[in-house]
Amino acid sequence: QVQLVESGGGLVQAGDSLRLSCAASGRTLNNYVMHWFRQAPGKEREFVAAITWNGINTYYADFVKGRFTISRDIAKNTVYLQMNSLKPEDTAVYYCARSPSTAQTPNGMDYWGKGTLVTVSS
Repeated sequence: QVQLVESGGGLVQAGDSLRLSCAASGRTLNNYVMHWFRQAPGKEREFVAAITWNGINTYYADFVKGRFTISRDIAKNTVYLQMNSLKPEDTAVYYCARSPSTAQTPNGMDYWGKGTLVTVSS
């Protein structure tokens, strides 16, 4: 079993920054890919970013390139999502997930966190 716990969400204004954290416990994350997804009210869950656990490869959705940065701390077993220049359309629940591959679809994940809410006011 793997437990994923997100934190760091909150209410911010447009243009502000937030850093989300995803603390993982349980089985090793070696050879897995860690993802961030988000789901806005009334919309489908969508891919945001991913990182291979060795940190060599990162992947981003086009709508966050240049604004968001994914990283991980092996010693802390934690994945981060640094979000800069936030926009109202970034408002969503952000989820951390694990996958054995770089698949960017929700059904490719094997473990999920419960999410953390990010609200960006205009």
